[in-house]
Amino acid sequence: MSVLGADGRPRCDWAVSAPEYVAYHDDEWGREIRDDRGLFERMTLEGFQSGLSWITILRKRENFRRAFADFDPLVVAAYGEDDKARLMSDVGIVRNRAKVNAAITNARALLELAPGELTELLWSFRPDHQSVPKTLADVPATTPESIAMAKALKKKGFVFVGPTTAYALMQATGIVNDHLADCIAR
Repeated sequence: MSVLGADGRPRCDWAVSAPEYVAYHDDEWGREIRDDRGLFERMTLEGFQSGLSWITILRKRENFRRAFADFDPLVVAAYGEDDKARLMSDVGIVRNRAKVNAAITNARALLELAPGELTELLWSFRPDHQSVPKTLADVPATTPESIAMAKALKKKGFVFVGPTTAYALMQATGIVNDHLADCIAR
């Protein structure tokens, strides 16, 4: 069941505890993204979120964009040791060596694909049928599709994209729609 936001409109219950959540929920989460760069940004941010609260990533998002050249895979793929050191000392982002390395590795993996291939690959895992969740308890952490997506990404050289991160990516980019049944964004 959705909860009423400060404006009296029903939203997914996770989306009303902070203004950043409301804006993200209403304007971005679950909206279709069908370009490689946009998907690379979301994949990177979902990877950095792993083990943390999403609000942490939202509040640091502009810093991430600056630190990772607005998620230009050509620039990020060329990052070397000096760039890694710069990122690890950047208090504006999450400083986790494995996640920094994953962002660079994933940029390189993306460049190995043909233009649009990442988009095509990710969207190929859109389920044929999806039930409409009524409560947050109805929303899974993983699905057979997210498990298959994670395996396919790993085969293509992507890292730090397990089934849970893959499912969060699917939710964030509109590949699945997990807005609750009575949510205004459904």
